[in-house]
Amino acid sequence: MSRAPSADGLPDPADLVGAGVGRARGVLSIRPFRQLFTALALSSFGDWLGFLATTALAAQLATTFEGKAYATGAVLVFRLLPSVLFGPLAGAFADRFDRRRTMVVSDLVRAALFVSIPLSGSLVWLMVATFLVEAFGMFWIPAKEASVPNLVGKERLEAANQLSLIATYGSAPVAAAAFALLGLANRVLGNNVQFFASRPVDLALYLNAATFLFAAVTVFRLDIPSPHGERGRSGAPAPTLLASVREGFAFARTSPLVRGLLVGMLGALAAGGTVIAQGQLFATEVLSGGQAAYGLLFGAVFVGIAAGVALGPRMLGDLSRRRVLGPTIVGAGAPLVVMALLPNLFLAVLLTLLVGFFAGIAYVVGLTLLGGEVDDEFRGRAFGLVQSLMRIDLLVVTAVTPFVSGAIGRRTVELPGTAHLTLNGVSVTLVLGGLLGIGVGVLAFRQMDDRRGVPLRTDLLNLFKRTHAPSYPGLFLALEGGEGAGKSTQTRLLVAWLEQSGREVVVTREPGATPAGARIRALLLDPATGSLAPRAEALLYAADRAQHVEHVIVPALRRGAVVVTDRYVDSSLAYQGAGRELDREEVEKLSRWATGGLNPDLTLLLDVDPVVGLARIAGAPDRIEQESLAFHRRVRQGFLDLATAHPERYLVVSAAEPPQSVHDAVRARVGELLPAHDAPVREPARP
Repeated sequence: MSRAPSADGLPDPADLVGAGVGRARGVLSIRPFRQLFTALALSSFGDWLGFLATTALAAQLATTFEGKAYATGAVLVFRLLPSVLFGPLAGAFADRFDRRRTMVVSDLVRAALFVSIPLSGSLVWLMVATFLVEAFGMFWIPAKEASVPNLVGKERLEAANQLSLIATYGSAPVAAAAFALLGLANRVLGNNVQFFASRPVDLALYLNAATFLFAAVTVFRLDIPSPHGERGRSGAPAPTLLASVREGFAFARTSPLVRGLLVGMLGALAAGGTVIAQGQLFATEVLSGGQAAYGLLFGAVFVGIAAGVALGPRMLGDLSRRRVLGPTIVGAGAPLVVMALLPNLFLAVLLTLLVGFFAGIAYVVGLTLLGGEVDDEFRGRAFGLVQSLMRIDLLVVTAVTPFVSGAIGRRTVELPGTAHLTLNGVSVTLVLGGLLGIGVGVLAFRQMDDRRGVPLRTDLLNLFKRTHAPSYPGLFLALEGGEGAGKSTQTRLLVAWLEQSGREVVVTREPGATPAGARIRALLLDPATGSLAPRAEALLYAADRAQHVEHVIVPALRRGAVVVTDRYVDSSLAYQGAGRELDREEVEKLSRWATGGLNPDLTLLLDVDPVVGLARIAGAPDRIEQESLAFHRRVRQGFLDLATAHPERYLVVSAAEPPQSVHDAVRARVGELLPAHDAPVREPARP
């Protein structure tokens, strides 16, 4: 809930705390995630190979043309049915039971089922086994999705989701190629061995079983935290499975985040599903392009999705993921409207790419928000519910839209005079689907916007102005605040806490962290220097910062160290921009150029009233501390304005609180950036 401004007109620091997105680095260097990623790639490869093999086997086991069509259609139905029946239950299972064991058992059972299919040679058992394979797959997915945040931490979650989606969908063409090669191998072997001649897809099914077996072995070696470890230690009874399902639905109804994510992700999927469902008719009947045009549109959707997953998060930079989800859904819906109103093959392919691109961004952003902001206690149920509803959504869209198009058909609407308007059901359906996507995007934006009052165009303009800095495996923390805010004390406490787990921690400061910087510091802070022109002062700080980044910060980040700096770019924006009343954009450009665009992963702002802070200073004040009270008040306002503009990378703490309370807040926020497998040693609970 938003609080009223304080008596001096400044925002309450508690309103400025941001969740943080940050730049995830070196996800595959985290060994537990690398193992889970390997298991996912194997399971996904097995899923796609199994889909190809079971549909081919269904057609082989049937005898007539109609029977082959019905058999392959039945395989698809049996693959989709478990998502309708078991999605919420599987999510509750992931929150109730050991996730590692769930994944291992699911993979072992799927391996056994795929071995049994060729051994039975029965069409009925093929349908039953397909249903069971998908059912156990529904239990595997939420257990895996709910485990990833515990392995990589929130700060690296987005990159982990990108890799997961690439493994899931990127394994499809690999599986198709493998299926083709296995078919050729089976044909060669069939020339000499009757077994292979009569069983053309058995090799694929056996290889499929092997992939799940290897995945089970890989996951078995993982150390995945139990979802109810804390509850188990406290002795409190865990809820029953049905109670967990009810809790999950209640949580989804009462959580604005989950509601917004459900609306947004289902809307994005519906937009992409509309293209898939209507692509055949649109290509042949509207564009008159035949099957080649349909192939282009179908391929463009998935190329766009792959591009959105791979490139979208990097393009978004540190833009708030909550407020960006809605606009990406609008971006997925709007091209459908244009494509329907301007039927041109070249334009349609480009617009279909945009549909897939924005749908891919929405998908990875939605998964990241679910994993990063939903408590571990409910995470499995949230993922299970989303996976179930997404499959149902896709099933409904692909099944209903063709009937809507057929019901509308081709119609001619007479207009006043001699004019008339020709309508066709496909174009009308695409327009309706696009308008629905736009409406859902607007609704999701209003539901999830975490920066109300700040125009979206402001964030987008800042995004386009920002340079892209390189990423490093280390973690970069900056402490900021006015004079007497207690940065030195909090730096000491933070570093001591971080070093408990054996991390390399580099403590530094501005100005003066390098030999050249020490000489600049003496010039800047010595009262004997006298008055400096504001621009000259800004240039001196930028020179110190350029040397600091080049010789201290970047080398440490490259080594994977945690860098803790007392002051960084925001001090120049507050002191020279607000305090000296220079143009903030000019100071920001100067600082960005000096640092190469390197930003902290998290800025810890210790907010203090200048009257209180200046009273804490012992000894003779330096040149900056001697400035007027009005100057220091402008500095404080400058810091708070920065935190308001960039809440996703700030933690604002009142420095008027006792040092230990401030440290507890800092430690809790910094702890969210550190992977669970590499977390610092917890301090014993105080009595």
